[in-house]
Amino acid sequence: MTKPSLPDLLHAAVTAVGGTERPGQVAMAEAVAEAVDDQAHLLVQAGTGTGKSLGYLVPALAHGERVVVATATLALQRQLVERDLPRTVEALHPQLRRRPNFAMLKGRSNYLCLHRLHEGAPQDEEDGLFDVFEQAAPTSKLGQDLLRMRDWADETETGDRDDLTPGVSDRAWGQVSVSSRECLGASKCAYGAECFAEAARERAKLADVVITNHALLAIDAIEGAPVLPQHEVLIIDEAHELVSRVTGVATGELTPGQVNRAVRRAAKLVDEKAADQLQTASETFERLMELALPGRLEEIPEELGYCLMALRDAARTVIGALGSTRDKSVQDEDAVRKQALAAVENVHDVAERIANGSEYDVVWYERHDRFGASLRVAPLSVSGLLREKLFTDRSVVLTSATLKLGGDFNGVAASLGLGPEGTAGEDEPVWKGLDVGSPFDYRKQGILYVAKHLAQPGREGSRDDMLDELAELIEAAGGRTLGLFSSMRGAQAAAEAMRGRLDMPVLLQGEETLGELIRTFAADARTCLFGTLSLWQGVDVPGPSCQLVVMDRVPFPRPDDPLMSARQKAVEEGGGNGFMAVAATHAALLMAQGAGRLVRATGDRGVVAVLDPRVERARYGSFLRKSMPDFWFTTDRNQVRRSLAAIDKAAKEAESAGE
Repeated sequence: MTKPSLPDLLHAAVTAVGGTERPGQVAMAEAVAEAVDDQAHLLVQAGTGTGKSLGYLVPALAHGERVVVATATLALQRQLVERDLPRTVEALHPQLRRRPNFAMLKGRSNYLCLHRLHEGAPQDEEDGLFDVFEQAAPTSKLGQDLLRMRDWADETETGDRDDLTPGVSDRAWGQVSVSSRECLGASKCAYGAECFAEAARERAKLADVVITNHALLAIDAIEGAPVLPQHEVLIIDEAHELVSRVTGVATGELTPGQVNRAVRRAAKLVDEKAADQLQTASETFERLMELALPGRLEEIPEELGYCLMALRDAARTVIGALGSTRDKSVQDEDAVRKQALAAVENVHDVAERIANGSEYDVVWYERHDRFGASLRVAPLSVSGLLREKLFTDRSVVLTSATLKLGGDFNGVAASLGLGPEGTAGEDEPVWKGLDVGSPFDYRKQGILYVAKHLAQPGREGSRDDMLDELAELIEAAGGRTLGLFSSMRGAQAAAEAMRGRLDMPVLLQGEETLGELIRTFAADARTCLFGTLSLWQGVDVPGPSCQLVVMDRVPFPRPDDPLMSARQKAVEEGGGNGFMAVAATHAALLMAQGAGRLVRATGDRGVVAVLDPRVERARYGSFLRKSMPDFWFTTDRNQVRRSLAAIDKAAKEAESAGE
């Protein structure tokens, strides 16, 4: 039987999902097929509207080996599992003569735990010894959520939190889920045969395509115990997010509350001497944390070092004791013991990691108004880890709409542990980069405007000239504005100012759920939506509701961000340009993502306005501009107002004609 051609397969898949074949999509599919066949590595930048999901799914399915697809967002996981894969598999079946099967796999805490649902969560002393299901008033929100989850447990096939609609709070979900450390294990659990997390793993073992998230991919790489099934091809979508997600998984934290919980959970299960040792170390840690000032600890202060060693040693003693004591008075002792062990092991591991000290770790204090002080530790870089764990024994394809920063892939590649494109170092895997472009004509569809007449933004203080400019731009656009701010304080100040000056609705992130805000914004063209980080990357509103995207300033990391400043310093000590490698790259990635909110469909028109003159004046300005879509560029404020007014007028005429 002749092997079906890739163009034929792609055509069948695109037709099945109701899409349009794009030259960029064809080029991407051919490059992915070649990389997979050659067991090579590929970085692909595929702009919005390219149809990149099919650009990697079709060649991967045609290859026939098991594929793992890791994504950053829930929305894309759902799109793949609920829409793209079912239709693609059916469309390819006549030519492939097989139906590849697929499954979703997430971390254990994403699945309902039947043991915890039916036996109740082991309670801490301060919470009272009660069954939370009995205690939570049925009329309270928590009580209603818990009762709803009990009913849902009888209906759901997956037990996946994301399949529960409407969703529930983290507090409610915490009552019916366990972490991998808290899990009893299927063989020891009375509900092991029905376990949702185990069923998901079994489905993944049998699947040809496994859809997972960056966090689980990181756990699989870092913890050594394989979570994902063996696979020959790894595709990482939304790859611009990977480094921050892996960093998040590799970050440890100690707080007084967390240590106190570990003490309470272990106290009933170990002898008094072991419990007292941990209690004493916990009290010393709490006293020290009351005095902690936010910032990086380049060296561990002597007193903190002694305290961490005391915590580590006490936790080790308790872990040893937990294995030998049995207490007939404790109900459901195995679950209580496992939860206590998980809490104490976490304290032990983080205390030991910080006490041992490593030139490859960054340690700092953080202070939160509501939760108090915490001690945190994160890797200085995850590039070595990614190089070692990701790029061996399989072909890896990384794709995103934003992988080329400043005109090439090398900045992103370096963060992933790869050398410059085309070079072959001793430990550095060889890779190729491909930019398949976008179906949009950015130069005709959008304008990049930099307000170079404004004063340079300072760290603090009001920016009255920026607020004046913002109001004028929004008025010219007739609303239709997505405001992207580098801080919540900036977003709040701008929302307050615009609500006082303009006769149009201004929505602010945090005042309603993100989904509800985006729906309201999309439904009314006169509405503006202001917010911070999740809006820079998470808004997809094609059409006339979003015709002006405003960035208040270049979103550099805060100068006092301990991890970013440590990474910048490390690059400088290695002879590199720390500012460009860390701060400018971080800003460029966000600006590329933010500018990408403007044009989401072929009929979209509009302006990206950056209210920070440094994008035009500073030496790094051209690097930032090259990282964004290739819009027509201007600094002429009058030209931009005329363009916005014309776009607004055309949108109103189209709306009138459509009524």
